[in-house]
Amino acid sequence: MRNDSLVISPYSRLTDNSPLLLFFLLAVDSLHFVFARLLLPHLPPTTSAMYVLAVATAEVTLFLLIWDEIRFDLLRRYIWYFLAIGFLVAASTALNYTAVAYIDPGIASLLAKTTVLFSLGFGVVWLGDRLTLWQSVGALVAIIGVFVISFQPGDYLRVGSLLVVGSTLIYALHAVLVKRQSEKIRLAEFFLFRLLCTTAFLAIFAAGRQELLWPSAQTWLILLLVGTVDITISRGLYYIALRRLNLSVHAIILTLSPVMTVLWTVLLFGIVPTLQQSLGGLAVILGVLIVSVGKLRHTRSNQN
Repeated sequence: MRNDSLVISPYSRLTDNSPLLLFFLLAVDSLHFVFARLLLPHLPPTTSAMYVLAVATAEVTLFLLIWDEIRFDLLRRYIWYFLAIGFLVAASTALNYTAVAYIDPGIASLLAKTTVLFSLGFGVVWLGDRLTLWQSVGALVAIIGVFVISFQPGDYLRVGSLLVVGSTLIYALHAVLVKRQSEKIRLAEFFLFRLLCTTAFLAIFAAGRQELLWPSAQTWLILLLVGTVDITISRGLYYIALRRLNLSVHAIILTLSPVMTVLWTVLLFGIVPTLQQSLGGLAVILGVLIVSVGKLRHTRSNQN
């Protein structure tokens, strides 16, 4: 019988250098909403998301067939867990891809950082955590930032903002489930089965909306790029960092991602955030940083 603890995976070599891992994670994580906007003229949002996940699933499957092995008994053993994870990620991804039809990628990325607040809420409800004063202040500041971004004159509540905030709530729930359960499963196989179930649910969503279309040759090239960078590489690094780092440290690092997304949005689409959006975005980032740093300090003080 093979001893998994002795297996040297190419993924494990990335974790030997945390600063390098975090740099690449930050770089690719900032492209999620940019890629969603890039695909918007080519396919319906849910269909785009389905093909992107399908590309990543095929790549990870090929990778494991060459470098490792696939134990499908794990999928059967944890089928309900993977179905739950797949459904949550599929719903979150579909909402994100739809949101960029209403708001620009930079603002969407800023709003997505509210996932830290939802994670904090799940900790209070499920784990009985208590909020420190600074965590409460940070949460309030971030919530004010969300309202500043979302509420606009003549457009009291932007649909795109609601979609992104709803997506972050769903993704935060997924992150809690992953953190609590995924350590029982090897990373490579967890990632593959998560992709497989997510793709299946997105296909069901697209079929239900009667949006199953075959992409053009040009669109396939974009899908290959997006699937490789935004899913295979980005989510692989995300889960490596999630397992390796404290959840609060992980959140603090990714707080910087929207800054890079805004820069990509300006360069690629020529969309510059308004003053109101910029102020709201700064409030979201500041609030999330206060919450994350406060949680990290609270964790360290309890350990000491």
